[in-house]
Amino acid sequence: MDLGIKGRLALVTGSTLGIGRAIAETLVSEGARVIVNGRRQKSVEEAVAAHGIVADLMTAQGARAVAEGAEKIGPVDILVNNVGFFEVKPFADISDRDWLEMFELNVMSGVRLTRALFPGMLSRNWGRVVFIASEQSAKPNPDMLHYAMSKTAQVAVARGLAELTKGTRVTVNSVLVAPTWSEGVETFLEKIAPTAGKTVAEMRTDYFNGPGASSLLQRWAEPGEIAAQVAFLCSERASVINGAAQRVDGGIVRSLF
Repeated sequence: MDLGIKGRLALVTGSTLGIGRAIAETLVSEGARVIVNGRRQKSVEEAVAAHGIVADLMTAQGARAVAEGAEKIGPVDILVNNVGFFEVKPFADISDRDWLEMFELNVMSGVRLTRALFPGMLSRNWGRVVFIASEQSAKPNPDMLHYAMSKTAQVAVARGLAELTKGTRVTVNSVLVAPTWSEGVETFLEKIAPTAGKTVAEMRTDYFNGPGASSLLQRWAEPGEIAAQVAFLCSERASVINGAAQRVDGGIVRSLF
């Protein structure tokens, strides 16, 4: 299927590793021009598909630098707000700073970039904005409530922004992704495996006997599997999908909608 995005300019945040990198690579394979973003020069250089911008999206200054840098390359047609981090921590141990930092990166980075680039999409009457949320948006784990909060907030922001596109060819959607095997997940499990008295391989499997028990997939998703759905939402072919919180969660959320 031709997704109809050849030559379109896409900005994918947090795209040097994991899901973000897979999204960038998939969009490139469909003929889009892609701006890769990361915090470190080396990682951006290693991942760059067409253009690269180094900036920390934890701050307003970083978001401004990315938006201004992207606009110099050309009008941005596709914005994928992917950058973010997760953390497992008991509720009583989550400090005010933890809550605020999670919100700054996972939510405000997307808010700031969309605020900068969205008006141009509306004026040109074509654009795609996608927020990479999580199954935690719908089934918050009490041991990562600040993360779940940020992912639920992304869904709300995306739906609200979609209301501003009425009658245009611009769409805004969010994607509730499944637990996905990435460098970040592997690094996290490497840190906690010794305390749990298990190997990383054992913890990778045991997840589906615990928090992931409701998964119908019963395995970690691969970044490329998530990227395929995101690329479709970014495409001309997804023109009637707007304001949706699309579940690409491997059936882990027990819900009809």
